[in-house]
Amino acid sequence: MQLKSILNRVQKHPGFVYGSAQLRDAGGGRLAIDVAVHARKRSRPICSGCGKKRAGYDHLDLRRFEFVPLWAIAVFFLYAPRRADCPQCGPTVEMLPWATGKSPVCTTYAWFLASWAKVLSWTEASRRFHTSWQTVFRSVQMAVDWGRAHMNLDGIWSVGVDEFAWKKRHKYLTFVYQIDHGNKRLLWIGRDRTAATFHRFFDWLGDERAGQLRFVASDMWKGFMGVVRKRAPRALHVLDRFHIAQALSKAVDTVRRQEVRELRKKGLVPVLAKTRFILLKRSHRLLPNQAARLAEVLRYNLRTVRAYLLGESLQFLWGYESAYWAGRYLDSWCHRATASRIEPIKKFVRTLQSHRGLLLNWFRARHAFSHGATEGLNNKARVTTKRAYGFRSYEHAEIALFHSLGNLPEPEFFTHKFW
Repeated sequence: MQLKSILNRVQKHPGFVYGSAQLRDAGGGRLAIDVAVHARKRSRPICSGCGKKRAGYDHLDLRRFEFVPLWAIAVFFLYAPRRADCPQCGPTVEMLPWATGKSPVCTTYAWFLASWAKVLSWTEASRRFHTSWQTVFRSVQMAVDWGRAHMNLDGIWSVGVDEFAWKKRHKYLTFVYQIDHGNKRLLWIGRDRTAATFHRFFDWLGDERAGQLRFVASDMWKGFMGVVRKRAPRALHVLDRFHIAQALSKAVDTVRRQEVRELRKKGLVPVLAKTRFILLKRSHRLLPNQAARLAEVLRYNLRTVRAYLLGESLQFLWGYESAYWAGRYLDSWCHRATASRIEPIKKFVRTLQSHRGLLLNWFRARHAFSHGATEGLNNKARVTTKRAYGFRSYEHAEIALFHSLGNLPEPEFFTHKFW
């Protein structure tokens, strides 16, 4: 089978035909295939301004367009674009079906690179396919711009909002995810972490779609809660279980650190030294040596041990199905925790009591949406940032995160799937 037959099968362009193909030495021990492309006889160029067929009167210099590699051999289309005499737009260069604007990369190849950039770092993708980092970045940017412009925003019933640290010195982004069952994706990114930033999300979503929201999950930050009350009053506001557990873990660790310092000042053996992650880890996930170390620590009558046992007993709360009985257990636990006279735990209890209604909404909304999706997507966002080894700018970070987590649509006009 000839190369022209393969190209006509996988990437045919109406109004154009493939000419001769030549194999050449591209330098550096690599090969390249140059494929000539010609306009069909008596065909008219399409104006790149209005998209209508116009009369052609001239040709530009021969241009080279990079296509998807074949057997690790670079493939280029060679074509001299025509000028179109458009009475509406004036003299313009014709619209090409395989490339956009002045880009030297075929649209198909750009989508090919963008697909590989989801599983490889941009640097590694450029190295594997012998192209530049900028070419990979522009391909990803093209895919994100197209996907964002064609996003379907209908049927968004549940969203989760969270902060994301992306640089040192308290540089945060605000992430809003769709967390419906069967459709979990990154919807929107806001620069900084302020109430005004979250307001911009609702401006982007629109009042009509905001009024259709049924559930909004967030942490206990007052800025998020205030915006939800104003912009999505019909939605049930749910406190994320992960952030409750995170706040409790911080309280237990604060008790541990305080008690370690006290034991050292008294000259006693610091039995709590190097037990931070053992006390914060769930008991059923401990390794055998960690479980033995925990059993040794639990023999002592320490404030840290009492705080740890209180934290373990709070886990029974999440087993309730009814919000009423969950509230009864929560009140009983708060009473016992307050009676422990451990100040960090008492502070955590005051936080729970001040958000009691929103916390119990977790049980009212149980099974209605994917509760762990927000933190799961945050973990994927961290992997994306690590794979990039830092971004040059906020715009680079935004493009990479939407590309990885946005579940963006792709065009279906290709006759062959290259990825």
